Amino acid sequence: MTLQIPAVNDKDSAGAIDVSEQVFGQEFNETLVHQLVVRHLAGARAGTVAQKNRSAVSGGGAKPWNQKGTGRARAGTSRSPLWRSGGVTFAAQPRSYTQKINKKMYKVGIRSIFSELLRQDRLVVSNEIHPETPKTKEMIAKLSGIDAKRVLIVTDELTDNLILGSRNIPYVEVVSVSAVNPVDLVAADKVIATSSAIKQLEERLA
Repeated sequence: MTLQIPAVNDKDSAGAIDVSEQVFGQEFNETLVHQLVVRHLAGARAGTVAQKNRSAVSGGGAKPWNQKGTGRARAGTSRSPLWRSGGVTFAAQPRSYTQKINKKMYKVGIRSIFSELLRQDRLVVSNEIHPETPKTKEMIAKLSGIDAKRVLIVTDELTDNLILGSRNIPYVEVVSVSAVNPVDLVAADKVIATSSAIKQLEERLA
C-alpha cells in the first residue's frame, strides 16, 4: 500500500508523489520520539564546565598556623572549601552528555515523526524551492504562500543559492537528507522536501 505526499501547491512541478506506508504510515510513538529529542539535545551540550577541587588548587601545602594556642579554629590547609580561594566541594568536571540509542530504534522514531507530519499536513514536496539567485527576496517570494511560523527545507543538494537565500530568514532552516534530525522535524510547522530528498529518506528509513 502506498501513501501520497502532496505538492506545496498546484503549480509545483513535483506534484503529489507516492511513498511507502512502511516509512510514512507508522503510528506515532510519543515515548520513542521524546527519547530521540532528548538524546539529540543532550549530544549538543558541550560538557566542558570545569571547577577545581581542593587538590587541584595551587598552594595550601603548609599548615596555616599551629594546631593549638592561637585562639583560632584549627586549620590544616588554606585551600579548604571553607576558605576564600579554596577548592569547590563538589567540583564540576568535563563530561560527555551523549546518550546511546540503537539504529533500529532511531529509524523507527524518525519514521514515526515523518508519518505524523504527513497526517497533520505538515509535510509537502516541492522541486521549485531552489532559488535561481542567492537573493533573500526571491526565497521569501517562494515561501509566500506557506502559512507557517517555522519552515524546514530538506533537500538532497545544498546549493549556494539556497543557503545564501535563506540564511537571513529567521523562520527558515535548511538541512540535507543526511543532516535531518528529530529536533528540527518536531519543531517545524511545515517541512518542505524535494522529491529526490523524499526518495533518499525512504531508502534510508526502509
